[in-house]
Amino acid sequence: MLKMCYPFLLCLLSLQLEANPGLKVRITQKGLDYGRRIGMELLKQAVLKETFPSWSGQESFSFVKVNYRISGLRINTLDFPETSASFIPGTGISLSVARASATISADWRMKAWLLRDQGGITVSISGLFIAVVFEVSRDTTGRLSVLLHNCQLIINSVKVKLNGGSSWVYSFLSHYLEKPIQTKLDKNLCLNIKYKIQMMDAQLRKLKVLSPIDAFAQIDYALVSPPAVFKSHVNLDLKGTVYPVGNHTDPPFVPAPFALPNQDDSMLYLGVSNYFLKSASLAYYRAGLFNITISQELATSFNLTTSIFNDFVPEIGLYHVTAHPVLLKLMATSPPAVSLQADGCSLHITGCVDVFAVLPNSTIQYLFTGNLTASTRANLTVTKQKLIISLLLKRLRFSLLHSIAGFSEQVSQVENFLSYALQSVVIPVINGKLGQGFPLPNLARTVLIRPVMKMNQGHLVISTDVLYKQKGGGDEDLHSHS
Repeated sequence: MLKMCYPFLLCLLSLQLEANPGLKVRITQKGLDYGRRIGMELLKQAVLKETFPSWSGQESFSFVKVNYRISGLRINTLDFPETSASFIPGTGISLSVARASATISADWRMKAWLLRDQGGITVSISGLFIAVVFEVSRDTTGRLSVLLHNCQLIINSVKVKLNGGSSWVYSFLSHYLEKPIQTKLDKNLCLNIKYKIQMMDAQLRKLKVLSPIDAFAQIDYALVSPPAVFKSHVNLDLKGTVYPVGNHTDPPFVPAPFALPNQDDSMLYLGVSNYFLKSASLAYYRAGLFNITISQELATSFNLTTSIFNDFVPEIGLYHVTAHPVLLKLMATSPPAVSLQADGCSLHITGCVDVFAVLPNSTIQYLFTGNLTASTRANLTVTKQKLIISLLLKRLRFSLLHSIAGFSEQVSQVENFLSYALQSVVIPVINGKLGQGFPLPNLARTVLIRPVMKMNQGHLVISTDVLYKQKGGGDEDLHSHS
């Protein structure tokens, strides 16, 4: 009976280990095609700059052994007239290059019995076909991993042209070098591709999954499951938890499942869940972002002294005939509650306020304490690769807890004053800190082009194209040709 329970227990454990993501990224065929064009152009630039090792060989000609050496190898031209990329469901990405051609130049030296000679060489390669399949997966640290799954190579023609040297040397080397060059390419090209992919994978393993937002918080971009590769796209499920800097304790809530739309008009789709925003709210609450003290210096739009209360709390004026500066200490008493709905995003803040008078000797005197509940609308925009959140106060409720003077009849007037203080001082301060934005998952050296945001129940979706920016600030605007 116990043995029969094992499969069920393993299945249950595997389900528990599969965490729902806080963020989703989808790369479509349109995005893959753009990446292919950019990638082939970058590959071409890199190969044209690359240096290659020399090699030596020996051939027999009319019973004479001839030793030769090829050095100074460099690729002069490279052409990829036909390239294609596609998703391989369950595996990764297939990339093929057909009818490629290249011209290579080098220096040659040869030595035989009583004979030495040297000159230049030009190699023309045509009809080159390469098909490579990359396997994408997730490593144990949650980083993306890329491995070579398969590599096929066909070379239709290799032609050698020599410059310099004796005529018989020319006919000898021209004939005998074509075969070893093709053999060397057949043997080493896929090995070189495998090595380059291994280097890429090593670089991916060095990437930090924790991305800083500001001095207060950072985002965990670790994969929670292996990439899901389908015929038309690949999905990446990211943890999407925002932590306070130095504190990676998971929130006391978990992400709810959500799905990206079944669309492929854009290169990239980014899904942001309510969980992501809730974890951000908790992180900033723990970091004290929602605790603000309003002083006379900060309240530039009104005169923050005890005299401001005289009209609606005259009892306070009895204690302070002479006007004194006032401090308003506002503190969130719980993490602001975030709600994503189809018609927008809202933030509900619960807190308290302590009000003090600042006496001439710089000591403070307590005036009153109350509870606050503020309902705000959160406007979400995408700017410079970041999700920007700005708050707008919709409603404030105030209830008096304690005071040096009873003014229960004037609570509504105090509520109006505090509402004005929040709108004019507190919300702008919070927006200034939130204005740095949350960095969105993004491909290396790309910027989002014409992002469109759609709000849904429990999550939002950003659909966008991307533009590759070359190192040094130049733009490779290939997406406009797609």
